[in-house]
Formats: sequence, C-alpha cells, structure tokens
Amino acid sequence: MSQKLRWGILGCAGIAKRAVIPGIGQSETGIVTAIASRDLAKSQETAAQLNIPTAYGSYEELLADDQIDAIYIPLPNHLHMEWSIKAMEAGKHVLCEKPIALNAQEAQRMADTAKSAGVHLAEAFMYRYHPCYDRIKDIIASGEIGQLRGLHGTFTFNNAGDSKNVRYKREWGGGSLYDVGCYPISAARLILGEEPQAASVHALLSPEHDNVDMMAAGILEFSNGVALSFDCGMWAAFRNTLEILGTEGRIELPSAFLGANFFVHTKDGVREEQQPTLNQYALQADDFARVVWGQQEARFTPEDAVANMKVIDACLESAYTRSRVTIQP
Repeated sequence: MSQKLRWGILGCAGIAKRAVIPGIGQSETGIVTAIASRDLAKSQETAAQLNIPTAYGSYEELLADDQIDAIYIPLPNHLHMEWSIKAMEAGKHVLCEKPIALNAQEAQRMADTAKSAGVHLAEAFMYRYHPCYDRIKDIIASGEIGQLRGLHGTFTFNNAGDSKNVRYKREWGGGSLYDVGCYPISAARLILGEEPQAASVHALLSPEHDNVDMMAAGILEFSNGVALSFDCGMWAAFRNTLEILGTEGRIELPSAFLGANFFVHTKDGVREEQQPTLNQYALQADDFARVVWGQQEARFTPEDAVANMKVIDACLESAYTRSRVTIQP
C-alpha cells in the first residue's frame, strides 16, 4: 500500500514507546513522522531510539505541522480532553488513550468537537480490534454455551511502590478504575451489546496514593438478570482474565486484553480456540486509517466512548459514596 496515514505522537509516555509507535510501524497503513514533548531533549532522544524523523519541543508545534494527518495522545488522563480538542480543531484526526476523558461530560465535548471538525476520534482500546472477540461473539450467537448468565473480568497489577506515578494523582484521573477497570467494563458492553443499568463498587482508597482506588471490585447490572462482576487494581498480583458464563457452557480468556487464545467449556469437554498472532496496536492503527480514508465505518464511535465513561463515572461515584448508582440511558 503506497498511501500512508502520517502520525504525530503527543508525548513520550511508556505506552507510546513500548507499544503504540511500534504497532503503527508494523501496520499496513501508518507511519510515525513526528513526536513532541515539552522537553525537546526528551522528544529528540525518543525520536532517535524509534527512528522518528522529526522531534518537537512543544505540543503546539506538532499540531501546526501540516505533514501530520493524525495525532495519538498518551498524556495523563486529565489532559486528554484539552489536547484532543486542540488537535481536532487543528484539523487532525485523534486516537486518544483510554480512558478518553475524566468523565462523560468531557467525552461528550470531545465527540461534539470531532463532529463539528469533521475528523475521526477514537479511544485506544486496542484489544477490541483482534478478531478473537468477533469469534467469541459468533460462538455466543450460535447458542453453543446456551443463554448468557454472567461475566467476570479482572485486570490487576502491582505498581504501588512507584509513588510518583501519574496513576496515583487523583486530580489527574488516577486510580485503577480509570487505568484498568475500563477494560472489563468495555468488554462486557462489547460482548452483551448493551449498556448497564446500575453499578455497585467497593474500593481500597489509599491515603498514601492520594486516595485513588488502588483496588476496586464491582457489579454492573445488565438486562435479564445478567451482570458483570469485576475487579481491578494497581496493588495486587498481575492478571487479566475474562469468563463468559452460559447455561450450557462457558468461555474462558486467560489473557483477555493482552492475548488472544481462549477456551470453550461445554458438556462435550474443553477445546482451545487458537487465534492468529497479530499485533493489536497495528490492527488498531489500520482500522483507524481505513475510517479516516472513508473505506469503512467506525466500529467504535465517539458515542461509544461517552457511554463507557458514563459507566466509569457511576463506578467511581459508587466507590466513593459506598452506594448503588443508577446509570442514566
């Protein structure tokens, strides 16, 4: 493919350097042409490490570059709305790291800006682009595991010793619900194809980590008595799993958001569904580019990101008030 979507990276975050920039490099459609930091030396160092042609010492310079088609934003959560809107108003398409904003109101402002600017805005949930989730939905639709009765998801890791980490600043959108709880929440919405009606969450709020939720466990109520039970944390052993329970069987994902293979358990036994080894970040970049070029409709719209933030808003309110919170449609 001769045509390439030209990407600019707004910030030198670890996720950008470790995963997204290499993913764009492995994609069929994209090329990273510039990176910006508020520290020119930092962006120059990152550019040299990752063979990026241009380095800028300010975000504004990157947005002013007319050789850039799309911006990827891996900044701390509280900066997502500000810089996404500035990028879109500069005529750039935007891939914003999850969670897309601090709340649904901010996410709606971003969605409105994308519409008025005529640009594509997407939230960077890379796992959704792997075909394993289409396969899972096909198995559920086939009736092989019967009627759905519930889901259970986890995403935990232990980084609590890094006290200066941006994840532990409450005003910056710190906490495990924002950082990793958003994964099982979005997965349940994706698999069930509907929005939850209420949330109940209990959390470990740590004074030594600015009272963010270092661990949270919750229930999201969907229709027909189906629920997602989940836990997420940044002060616990690592895991990222998903179980989908039906009346006649279940689907087990040992690495739900970072892997692909999964197991189907039925009365006939257990089989492993082998999935192709694909770079989720490259798949995400290719999907994004094809939407920009008008080759396909967006699979996940800005409105989907707003809906996900409504759920996270309810989860946070529940955790801090110790109450069940209804989610408005």
